Amino acid sequence: MSLESSDRLWKLLGLLLKSHPWHGVPIGDLAPLVATAYIEIVPSDTVKYELDKETGFLKVDRPQRYSNVCPALYGFLPQTFCGEKTAEFSASKTGMLDIIGDGDPLDICVLSEKSISHGNLLMQCIPVGGFRMIDGKEADDKIIAVMKGDLVYGKYKSIHELPELTVERLRHYFLTYKDIPGDISGSRCKITHTYDQAEAQEVIRRSQQDYFNRFGDIKSVLTSLLRFEE
Repeated sequence: MSLESSDRLWKLLGLLLKSHPWHGVPIGDLAPLVATAYIEIVPSDTVKYELDKETGFLKVDRPQRYSNVCPALYGFLPQTFCGEKTAEFSASKTGMLDIIGDGDPLDICVLSEKSISHGNLLMQCIPVGGFRMIDGKEADDKIIAVMKGDLVYGKYKSIHELPELTVERLRHYFLTYKDIPGDISGSRCKITHTYDQAEAQEVIRRSQQDYFNRFGDIKSVLTSLLRFEE
């Protein structure tokens, strides 16, 4: 199969089949400067939805506990994976040498002044920083971004330029969103650092490398399988 035929086949498949949000959607050629984000939940959701990794559909994960709802659009970056490279970077910054990757795509919060009523959508965003979060012994970074072209948040280039209350609300959510009502043992999640845009970009690069190391170039792998069938 020629390269031209392969490209044509993939374009036709894109017209017929829904892409898997994690594996079938490109993060974008400009990443990590500008990236495509897949949004799972929005601030009005009282139920936490998350991607079912097998089917690519959104599923109900759990009801949001108490009044603790996510204060921003929340989802992940396609074709990223929190594995060895991501964990290595987290370990080097925290000194916690036993950290491992959580095995999920890289989480992202996107700030926008627009009210978006539902998830299961793609948007272009600009990463401006992030939280170095540790969940047990797993690296679970949260990238903070602004929606590209947003009239209010689109001007920000650094997490340190954002309103302090906005950042604190995000911190509070992630430090408490896994807490079990009535459990007095304390949170399993902690945020060790709030980092700026350059560090967020490095986390994204490493998660892209982790994805490639784990899954390879999906398009090339499937094209090879089609050639084998011929």
